[in-house]
Amino acid sequence: MRIAIVGPESSGKSTLAQDLSMALSAPWVAEYVREYFAQKGSNDYQLSDIIAIAQGQLAAEAACGDAPLLICDTTALVCRIWAEVRYGHCPNALTTLYRPQDYAIHLLTRPDIPWEPDPLRENPNDRDQLFDLYEADLKASGANYTVVAGARAVRLTMAQEAIRALKETD
Repeated sequence: MRIAIVGPESSGKSTLAQDLSMALSAPWVAEYVREYFAQKGSNDYQLSDIIAIAQGQLAAEAACGDAPLLICDTTALVCRIWAEVRYGHCPNALTTLYRPQDYAIHLLTRPDIPWEPDPLRENPNDRDQLFDLYEADLKASGANYTVVAGARAVRLTMAQEAIRALKETD
């Protein structure tokens, strides 16, 4: 079972992924973008880099094999929305990488926590609009999702309850 954590920049995705991993004793796949730019030695990018980042994210997930539960900090959906916002479109090569059905549930993190500056973040003032893009996409794709909001402990509880409910319906 793969759990996807998606949402705008600085909305608590990585923190939630780490907290869920610890709470559920499950492996987690970190966001590949950080490794990618570290290897590249630069934060400058083009559309081809976003495609490569999405491919790297999926490869990192695949490298975890058949873990019974896998926490995925970011998915190709994040790359798709990134491309649309930055470049005004998303190439088919990137669109086809996002397969919402590969994830049992998407945890959509609401940007109701303070912005934390980071060299890889670009949109401190547009987080609510970005959240709306994520939610619209998840709805349009028919993906199973739950909005996670509030303080850190509250977010973890909300996420655990959503996963527990999912397991009960299996």
